[in-house]
Amino acid sequence: MTHERALDERSFPAAERVRLMEASSTMAVLQAAERLRAAGLRVLDLGAGEPDFPTPEHIKEAARRALAEDFTRYTPAAGITELRAAIARFLNERFGSTYTPGQVIATAGGKQAIFNAVVTLIEPGDEVLIPAPYWVTFPQVVTFAGGRSRFIPTEENDFRLTAEMVSAAVTPRTKLLILNSPCNPTGRVISPGEFQRIVGWAVERGLYVISDECYREFVYPPHESFSAAALPEALRARVLIVGSFSKTYAMTGWRIGYAVGPEAWIREMIKVQSHSTSNPTSIAQKAAVEALTGPQESVVRMLQEYQRRREFLLAALNRIPGIRCVEPEGAFYVFPDVRELMRARDIPTSKDLEARLLEECQIALTAGSAFGAEGYVRISYAASREVLREAVTRLDQFARAGR
Repeated sequence: MTHERALDERSFPAAERVRLMEASSTMAVLQAAERLRAAGLRVLDLGAGEPDFPTPEHIKEAARRALAEDFTRYTPAAGITELRAAIARFLNERFGSTYTPGQVIATAGGKQAIFNAVVTLIEPGDEVLIPAPYWVTFPQVVTFAGGRSRFIPTEENDFRLTAEMVSAAVTPRTKLLILNSPCNPTGRVISPGEFQRIVGWAVERGLYVISDECYREFVYPPHESFSAAALPEALRARVLIVGSFSKTYAMTGWRIGYAVGPEAWIREMIKVQSHSTSNPTSIAQKAAVEALTGPQESVVRMLQEYQRRREFLLAALNRIPGIRCVEPEGAFYVFPDVRELMRARDIPTSKDLEARLLEECQIALTAGSAFGAEGYVRISYAASREVLREAVTRLDQFARAGR
């Protein structure tokens, strides 16, 4: 009996900072889809934020060279100098910044960079401004750090963030603002002018800013790809840029990302990382150097294909009864309003809709409530057009069955 009690999850005395967290909703969808696949069903996965393209061959070849040369040992906690220099040089050449390798840390994906950044800055009781809808991990990391998330609703402005919205949300406890452009889940892109206004306002009031730029390379014309690296140096003194190789180079499983910013902030992040993962995988770091310094044609091809998929999916979704979908400007998600569909099918929440679509139609997508926007769903078009066409057909049949 004592042994059984020891194994009971309900009896485990989890630390409060962990007990208050929620598991990743996007990962939960992935696990549920895998369960149905194991049962032999054809699941159309539109939930994962993962490119369906292979990692480019020249990047894989760099990893093979690293293995052949036995580059398989520990590296510095912040990553190899070659990679840190390549990241700084990439931003400097593209956006006119002046970063040095000492202002860069390589991480096990962009998610670790965000985690390191938040836990090194936020004290218990500090407030963090997060525009909503938001990526699911942002508020969970703030919770772990003992901070309080203060959400900035953007739905009434068609999911567009402005400096005035940020100004209205700040309190004396506010310490950090997290920006994400292009946005996961809405695909909205903050214009360069508005981005500078927002950051300028935040810095004037003594706030720090994290600019999550994991989807920076996927912006659709006529909108512009922009980075906080292009801001004036006085503003960049309080801004940390987070980037990832996962989306841009189809390297999700390689777990390699980075942060670039004030050297004092980076030093503290290195300290945290030295006691968690020690360093990103040595082989992945060599592959990342090649990703930045080698041919970039694969990025252009992916963007072009995403644009074609976006155009198809937008038109198809807007023909389905009960669904209204606005055009995303970047990333590879659409974020349709499904409230009318939910009313027609008597479905109380977007989480319930997510569950029913998975069980009845074998379509995996993510409820908007996971991103702080009830009545919406996130659909990834990082899937083949064949899968998208079949998913739209199943979704249309589901919507019309309730009429």
